[in-house]
Amino acid sequence: MPAPFLTTEWRSLAMLNYEIDPAALQPFVPMGTELDQWRGKTFVSIVGLLFVNTRIRGVAVPFHANFEELNLRFYVKRLAPDGWRRGAVFIKELVPLHAVTWIARMLYNENYVTLPMSHRLQTEGDGPVRKISYEWSFKGRKNRLELSANGDARVAEAGSCEEFVSEHYWGYARQRDGGTCEYRVEHARWPLWTAREAALDCDVEGLYGTTFADFLRQAPASAFFADGSPVTVFQGMRLDL
Repeated sequence: MPAPFLTTEWRSLAMLNYEIDPAALQPFVPMGTELDQWRGKTFVSIVGLLFVNTRIRGVAVPFHANFEELNLRFYVKRLAPDGWRRGAVFIKELVPLHAVTWIARMLYNENYVTLPMSHRLQTEGDGPVRKISYEWSFKGRKNRLELSANGDARVAEAGSCEEFVSEHYWGYARQRDGGTCEYRVEHARWPLWTAREAALDCDVEGLYGTTFADFLRQAPASAFFADGSPVTVFQGMRLDL
């Protein structure tokens, strides 16, 4: 088994999910995988989250333990000897730290970009209402993802869209020579809050290209919030295809 590469906590996850034409994603599907769908529908998600207590191979890097990330991802699956592996592919990942971008690009060929970022988490009194916002600057423009949720959290029901989005435990990244890197991600199942309101104010074309503009300008098909949990990302392995 590959050794753990990174340990961290993913916290305050805001997930906005958009239905998309599968043809738009085909050029991004890594070799050896295929698009994963939920009840015949294909989704991309914009996810804002916090990395907390981050360590690389057990070592904490000064000033790089806690930071924001915002990613645009979609979902694939691969038939492995042990059965189907359901995973995520990242179109682009935003972080505020240059060193994180460099490591992710060099070791996994993930499309990380460094931008100024911030976040704000609010709770109304002692109640369960939560509001999370992630902000980032791109070419002089302020961008924001915002989500508010209330009620009680619950673990996603088997077969639900919430389970489909939140329960992927593999990552796949296309390599520079066209090959594919596969890595395992381990974390507990997350209780989820359904969003009461969710909004994305973003320069979609500038950040992600015209392919995604029409889809991400619509209202999300679903949105939810998770407190998160400790996470282990294992060393990536090149697929033998």
